Amino acid sequence: MQRVVVDNYVIRRAAVSEQKRLEDLERRAGLANPGDRAAILAHPEIIEVPLEQINSGDVFVLEADGVVAGFATLKFRPDGGVDLDGLFVEPAMQRRGFGRLLVDHCADVARVRGAGYLYVIGNPHAERFYRACGFVQIGTTETRFGPALLMRRAI
Repeated sequence: MQRVVVDNYVIRRAAVSEQKRLEDLERRAGLANPGDRAAILAHPEIIEVPLEQINSGDVFVLEADGVVAGFATLKFRPDGGVDLDGLFVEPAMQRRGFGRLLVDHCADVARVRGAGYLYVIGNPHAERFYRACGFVQIGTTETRFGPALLMRRAI
């Protein structure tokens, strides 16, 4: 997929050289969220942007005015669906629509690659955001950090 430009925002594939920078952003975003803070502090090893995902072109970075504002990761499922595997926005840049832009971009990538649904395992505190992005709850699941929502969005 080509670079996507929305006004002064650009969504592009991540470069391998950005791995550490993206992991630092993920950590900041997680620690800024009261619903995630305890798990991240107790298990700092959960912060990871795998090189395989970057190399496969499944990590997308959103820049605003040349500054990295957030990123999203995709994971392709054996059943033909696609998981929104990660979504992170710089705390100081949240509530500006960047998360939604990344979700929409990931949905477009998944559709172009033949998927009918974009799935997400979301924390209960993120339910409102995901519903606003067009996801519906199809169940719940247990994660190592507690219960989570299983949601999907038709694409």
